[in-house]
Amino acid sequence: VEQARLVAGELGFPLVVRPSYVLGGRAMQIIHDESMLQSYLLDTVPGLVPEDIKQKYPNDKTGQINTLLGKNPLLFDTYLSGAIEVDVDCLCDGKSTFVSGILEHIEEAGIHSGDSACSLPVHALPSDLVDELERQTAALARALNVGGLMNVQYAIKDGTVYVLEVNPRASRTVPFVAKTIGRPIAKIAARIMAGESLEDAFAHYGAMPDPRNPGHIAVKEAVFPFARFPGVDILLGPEMRSTGEVMGLDRDFALAFAKSQLGAGVDLPRSGTLFVSVRDEDKKGILPAVKRLAGQGFKVMATSGTARFLAENGVVAEKINKVLEGRPHIEDAIRNRQVQIVFNTTDGQKAVSDSKSLRRATLMQKVPYYTTLSGAAAVAEAIAALRAGSLEVRPLQEYFA
Repeated sequence: VEQARLVAGELGFPLVVRPSYVLGGRAMQIIHDESMLQSYLLDTVPGLVPEDIKQKYPNDKTGQINTLLGKNPLLFDTYLSGAIEVDVDCLCDGKSTFVSGILEHIEEAGIHSGDSACSLPVHALPSDLVDELERQTAALARALNVGGLMNVQYAIKDGTVYVLEVNPRASRTVPFVAKTIGRPIAKIAARIMAGESLEDAFAHYGAMPDPRNPGHIAVKEAVFPFARFPGVDILLGPEMRSTGEVMGLDRDFALAFAKSQLGAGVDLPRSGTLFVSVRDEDKKGILPAVKRLAGQGFKVMATSGTARFLAENGVVAEKINKVLEGRPHIEDAIRNRQVQIVFNTTDGQKAVSDSKSLRRATLMQKVPYYTTLSGAAAVAEAIAALRAGSLEVRPLQEYFA
């Protein structure tokens, strides 16, 4: 336990902390300060202690933790706040590589890849960074002598590409990529594993498509079971919580994103009131999305600090109390159906805890709730597109005609 504190002090906060032996991001957390680390070590880690260690140290929690971590260490990584995460799937026969899909996450790095919405092809990344992602992916596939499928997860911050993990296997994104580009990726990979070259394996299913320009946009959105579990916090993080996913397909990103939200059970409002409450470092970043919705006729409601910032930047916002500031407060407004959409970002254990009841209220009232700047920007774009015209549904075959 003491060693964990020393490592955290050396790396600095925020940190991503996770056990070294779990899947799906289980027990992985973003740690913002010393108190969160203390809580993680004394509250979360004990839940991972197997029964044999508990029996060996029946009344010694510290002994249990130290024994567990002695056999199965915790991994500490510096957290890249505000980075863009990217999933890349490729096929390789040991020599030639085909990058079948570069999926740009809509949520920032730090949200589990299975829980994040993502776009194929990329929505905002510049072409030079896409070139670099393709180059690095091909180099990794050749170096690892991959025969079949490989998935790489990257984070991009300030133009620098960071490799998060490399998986020389099929990933959960393969079915989504296959449907988007119109090729049976898993079948092609199986042929390569059986000894065919990449070119010969592809020849059975038509020419290699251009995943960077398929002529349409596909947006994947996760589906969550929160409504079935009263009391569960809906805030997303490194631990995977989704139980399914949907796909929105259109010629335009905004409409594809709108379809993905509809498929996931989120009915985007075309009018009404937007509630905004964001941490100080996000105030400047949230401004374009708020201005866009205000320009579409949405009324804006905000907590005091956010309302003051918006007013200073030309957006009229009605001030409303936080729950701790007394009634009437924001939860009352949500329960009274006075709010149709929420943008809310938090930082630190206390702020996350204080806003839990707000998140729960939005879930129970089925109010769309977005906790990242990129998610807010995407939904503002989608609402503008919905107001400009209705959604069209086409058969999948029409996209590949």
